[in-house]
Amino acid sequence: MNTVLSVLLLLLSISLATLVLQARDQLSQHLEKNIKPFDMVIGAKGSPLQLVLSSVLHIDNPTGNISLEEALKIGRNPMVKEMVPVSYGDNYKGHRILGTSTEYLAKYNATLTDGKLFEKAFEVVIGNDVAKKINLQIGDTFTSAHGLAENGLETHDENPFVVTGILKPTGKVIDQLIITNLKSIWEVHEHNDEHDHHEEEHEEEDKEITSLLVKFRNPLGALQLSRFINEKTTMQAALPKFEIERLMEFLGIGFQVINSISIAILLVAGLSIFLNLIKTVRERKQELALLRTYGATKYELIKLVFLEALFLSLLGSVLGWFLGRIGIWFFSIFTEGLYGYHFVFSFPTNKELFILAIVILTTLLAAILASLSLFKLNVSKTISNA
Repeated sequence: MNTVLSVLLLLLSISLATLVLQARDQLSQHLEKNIKPFDMVIGAKGSPLQLVLSSVLHIDNPTGNISLEEALKIGRNPMVKEMVPVSYGDNYKGHRILGTSTEYLAKYNATLTDGKLFEKAFEVVIGNDVAKKINLQIGDTFTSAHGLAENGLETHDENPFVVTGILKPTGKVIDQLIITNLKSIWEVHEHNDEHDHHEEEHEEEDKEITSLLVKFRNPLGALQLSRFINEKTTMQAALPKFEIERLMEFLGIGFQVINSISIAILLVAGLSIFLNLIKTVRERKQELALLRTYGATKYELIKLVFLEALFLSLLGSVLGWFLGRIGIWFFSIFTEGLYGYHFVFSFPTNKELFILAIVILTTLLAAILASLSLFKLNVSKTISNA
């Protein structure tokens, strides 16, 4: 019972520690990979974090719309290297329909596995995960639901979309999106079906987009232009890297709390193993004394205690590591359903190996302390008492 309890405590602490390490590292990698293509997001006034989450990571509602003409004026600044307008507001079975240009696909290195890119209004290419989850094929048509909620009641039946291409998996947010051109998003929300198509220049005057994604020639451009946009215009500029670092700081508090709990359990597990080893040595004094009469040395008896301690620590650590990975698998099911983030079953990291080394050293220290009484073992007295 004592041995089982010691292993369970060790298993629980290791599983919590490895789960937190993997969740934090893999989440950080996912976020960094998705924000890397863009240095700035220009959108409506509101929360800058919300703007980044909605326009870059696509896991929140937008702060509002901005004028396309006004945004493009900012985008023509000499410090701007590339700009990609995005607009959305509809979904199909929970997957966002994003209006943008083909440059958006290029920024995420997205290529087609089948079909062709959108050219006309209401043609879409779909991310690989979208194709798998809702079983869309080339040539299939569907109608969008208004809003970003999966159970949106208002549908745009008069403007069906047609799938022209399916993207290869990228491991990025684009796998979860349905992508079309801006014209599709504008037309699907036109109240007048007999909308007169003017030239592009005239359309830009009263058109709106959700946000403008910007890449700068150098980091200084982002700082200078963001200050100007936030102070001198009706729009706001948010820096994805800065906002995600703030987000990870907030999440880091939760991770630290769980880590602290796992360390506390680890200390209790170490104490439990230590007490269990002392009890084992005391209960087996007769057996150990008998081994001495057969020629076993004190160091060989100590080695037996060491081996038992090592076995317990390795058993608890390995089972804890596997339990932590099973926890990551369940966590992945949750995040993939909500945000499209897939967490992989990875090999032990350096941090996890470091934890294992600490566990083994702590256990061996407990074994040394527990086996000190073996140096004072009176063989003849112990056997006669037995």
